Amino acid sequence: MPQPTVHCPRPPTVVDVVAGALIDASGRVLIAQRPPGKALGGRWEFPGGKLHDGEAPYDGLVRELREELGVEVRSAERLVRYPHDYPGGRVWLDMWIVSAWSGEPRGLDGQALKWVQPGRLHEEDILEADQPIIAKLQEGGGRL
Repeated sequence: MPQPTVHCPRPPTVVDVVAGALIDASGRVLIAQRPPGKALGGRWEFPGGKLHDGEAPYDGLVRELREELGVEVRSAERLVRYPHDYPGGRVWLDMWIVSAWSGEPRGLDGQALKWVQPGRLHEEDILEADQPIIAKLQEGGGRL
């Protein structure tokens, strides 16, 4: 007698992501445009990326901003950590305010960069996952 086919749903993907808000002397925050061909290409986000297995969030932030922007983080403080659900997965976003860095940020992955006043971030096409960050930056102007 044939066995019935059992379909087990695949568990949703969970990804740990770290991102940084670099804030310049004028109080503007740096955002990066996702390159064409990537998921959500053309939309804006705060620079960062996926943590490696077992990597501490601060260490991941330092690595990601070095790889993505060519800057060396000197000082950063966690702003907020929260989940965001996408179809098929959940992202845990760990957001940091980067108060000191060396080097001039540049898009090493070919991404466009832009400095924006926190009060104008709502005018940009920023990813839904980053919307709570905008609210936090506007509350405190990026100053903790």
